[in-house]
Amino acid sequence: MDNYSPSSPIASEPQLHFGKIDDLSSRVAASIDAARKRLFSQQHEGGYWCGELEADTTLESDYILLHTLLGTGDQKRFAKAANYILQHQNDDGGWSIYAAGPSNISASVKAYFGLKLAGYTADHPALSRARKKILEMGGVTKVNTFTKIYLCFFGQYDYDAVPAIPPEIVLFPKWFWFNIYEISSWSRAILVPLSICYAKKPFKKIPGEIGVEELFVGGRDKSRMHLTWDTKLVSWRNFFLLLDRMTHWFERVHIRPLRFIALKQAEKWMLAHFEMSDGLGAIYPSMLNAIIALRCLGYSVDDPQVIRALDEFEKLGIEEEHTFRMQPCMSPVWDTAYAMFALGESGVPRNDPRMVRCADWILQRQVRTVGDWKVKNPQGQPGGWYFEFNNEFYPDVDDSAMVCLALTHVEHPNGRYLRESIQRAIDWIFSMQCKNGGWASFDKNNDRMVFQHVPFADHNAMLDPATVDITGRILEMLAAYGYDRNHPVVKKAIRFIRKEQEADGSWFGRWGVNYIYGTALVLRGLEAMGVDYHEPYVQQGAEWLRMVQNPDGGWGETCTSYDDADTKGIGPSTASQTAWAVLGLLAANDTRSDSVARGVAYLLRTQKKDGSWDEPFFTGTGFPRVFYLKYHMYREYFPLLALTTYAKVVAGVPQGTGAQTAGAGD
Repeated sequence: MDNYSPSSPIASEPQLHFGKIDDLSSRVAASIDAARKRLFSQQHEGGYWCGELEADTTLESDYILLHTLLGTGDQKRFAKAANYILQHQNDDGGWSIYAAGPSNISASVKAYFGLKLAGYTADHPALSRARKKILEMGGVTKVNTFTKIYLCFFGQYDYDAVPAIPPEIVLFPKWFWFNIYEISSWSRAILVPLSICYAKKPFKKIPGEIGVEELFVGGRDKSRMHLTWDTKLVSWRNFFLLLDRMTHWFERVHIRPLRFIALKQAEKWMLAHFEMSDGLGAIYPSMLNAIIALRCLGYSVDDPQVIRALDEFEKLGIEEEHTFRMQPCMSPVWDTAYAMFALGESGVPRNDPRMVRCADWILQRQVRTVGDWKVKNPQGQPGGWYFEFNNEFYPDVDDSAMVCLALTHVEHPNGRYLRESIQRAIDWIFSMQCKNGGWASFDKNNDRMVFQHVPFADHNAMLDPATVDITGRILEMLAAYGYDRNHPVVKKAIRFIRKEQEADGSWFGRWGVNYIYGTALVLRGLEAMGVDYHEPYVQQGAEWLRMVQNPDGGWGETCTSYDDADTKGIGPSTASQTAWAVLGLLAANDTRSDSVARGVAYLLRTQKKDGSWDEPFFTGTGFPRVFYLKYHMYREYFPLLALTTYAKVVAGVPQGTGAQTAGAGD
């Protein structure tokens, strides 16, 4: 047989049916139908889905900064970006990094400076309130490294006082204790072009009234700009600060024998990584840094490389009548995989043309070339998927596992092609397993925690260690292709998950907010692998979810839980987080509790007439404690998946058996 058609209890049915239909079951069925129609209405002609990816106002501030630096600013667009920034100002005058969050010093200083560059004056009421809050938070010297460097471009901070990012780091060999492949893929893409900027030290003079002198507590004093030493004499922070001060001294006395070679190597690396990608790394900060780096290297604004880099950058913009905002990247592969999986689980036939078209689109994006991951995984062969439209150097394990799960719901005309694509992906995922048994996102064994103490690592994402949320998803995927808990790879993964469980029974969520996300994905993975739900650690996870349910029946957790563990599982109810909790409880065989019924009732009650849900809060994570995301489609496909899973339980469909694809696990 050429057709690839894994078995599924309801795969051939257009919608779920129940043996005994009571009021709740009929309401769930109607909700599923509405959500399914809503999701299909958002499918693009090419077969994919791609919802907006929303972040904080630092992106709009940096947009104004970049074009001011380049001299390419559009004042009308600046005004729209400024409108957007002002719309998100907190009542206390500052700006937060997630909806309803506390004011953040770096975001607030960037917004203040961006508004000034856009034409606002210091005596504007919004800036007056912002200035007061910024000074209360400690002023400019408290911002993060990237913000300080951007301020240096305009003479608003001293290059000598910011952590050094010398381009010589690209010359360290791959076998050396520290090299660019020992840091996370996103940090690599951000720091290589930024090291060029640091070496070239661009400067654009601006009028004094546009600057931020008034944001320095006690006035601008160079001595207060430097990073402070650790009170403990012997510490990693002091070790790296000593290296930093030595690097700055060499800069001042012009002892840089390898600088020319290093800049050439950094330029070569950057240009090579432009290829087959939607800009460097296909993410906002590295794309922005790359544009500035090109100009620092002497590329003109009308050079093809700069034009291409700017074009990719501008594609992230969303312009409306009165506002302009930027996305940190685009998420078509992720959204498409989850939408396809949720629709397939809800009973859409595997041979539905819309599903087949979707599979065609996603299969074309499987990575067939070697990327940065190969450095730490020399035995692995290409086969993963990336997150964006094009990002060939950086496939990630999480997307790859989700795509494989989604493809269990498609009966493709070319069954052999589909089987081979999936097996390539599974083989690659196996090769990416870390030594501790878990999986990270983009790299393998990228976990030298000491590098978190590097002075320029205050974006809190220097490394890419294995996480339980990704590992749980991979277990669910492997079970769908016939692998069981006796497989050596699976055994290691389950040991990792058990070791990482928190004392209260929950699991940390690296890529979703936060413990609700991590706990739900782990429980689904364990269920899929047939782990006995009577196991104490499984029931502890379920009990934690029940304990943090809100009075309205939903679940919510704010990004604050990354800073304060006492706020775990606490926050206003959201559709996506309620869906995660319901999925987690169902995976732990909690099928009849009041908690599950109230969670389902919350989703039914809050669904809108068009089949969607509202979700004003951020439930996605970029860099914990630093950068968060609002996936606009999370409120579409996660509730659909939760309601569908609940409906299967009501209908008596066995859970956790996977697709059981014949031959896939051989």
